[in-house]
Amino acid sequence: MDTLGYSKGAALANWFEAWFDEDYALLYAHRDAEEARQAVSQALHVAPELGQGPVLDLGCGAGRHLEILRRTNPLAFGMDLSRALLRLAPRDLRSWLLRGDMRNLPVKDHSLSGICLWFTPFGYFSDDQNLRLLLDLGRRLRPGGVLVMDYLNAEEVRRTLVSEDTLERAGVRVLSHRTIENDRIVKRMRLTRLDTGETRQAMESVRLYPPEALEEMAAHAGLRLRNVMGTYTGEAFSEESPRWIGIFEKVG
Repeated sequence: MDTLGYSKGAALANWFEAWFDEDYALLYAHRDAEEARQAVSQALHVAPELGQGPVLDLGCGAGRHLEILRRTNPLAFGMDLSRALLRLAPRDLRSWLLRGDMRNLPVKDHSLSGICLWFTPFGYFSDDQNLRLLLDLGRRLRPGGVLVMDYLNAEEVRRTLVSEDTLERAGVRVLSHRTIENDRIVKRMRLTRLDTGETRQAMESVRLYPPEALEEMAAHAGLRLRNVMGTYTGEAFSEESPRWIGIFEKVG
């Protein structure tokens, strides 16, 4: 048993079903509309296909990227599993949001001109399921359609791992423990409300794929890498980049 009360394998498989709620939104509130504006602007520059036709923002959360993309493309829509995050979306965006599991997309094959995966909604599942998801996304894209994968720089995560820290945000103290287990970055958190002393536990677990593995998986899905960025402002990817943002295009 570790210091947060988890057994080592506990809840790893379905952590995403419990975590993406108001506390998650609070913890990541610094990931704001300006960051999303920069990211979407750069993506549109590299992949103008995102500007027209149906584009799916998958794992859209409260829709901060989608809201900006829809200023250019009124056919863009979003999908997320979390009821809590979808309820936080701006009211005028809600009619463009679907709730569902990304492993069961309610869209036809070859129907999308683009798919966006902003802020690491890839790598949640087993290797087999992650590959099946990418194959499925490839099938949903039209020939010439694009996939934006905003993902971790896996090697930078390994090099700079902070094993434990504490932060306070809006009356909540969060104690986080991070480990790498079976090529996954695992963050176990204890959240304490400072006014009541109420506590809860939460977890994140994402597979750490190196870029070459992502490219190989994408190739199986008929996707060819067009461009890679290392930041939301468009800097080229390097070993020290905080992100790996791959822009893929559907071949054939």
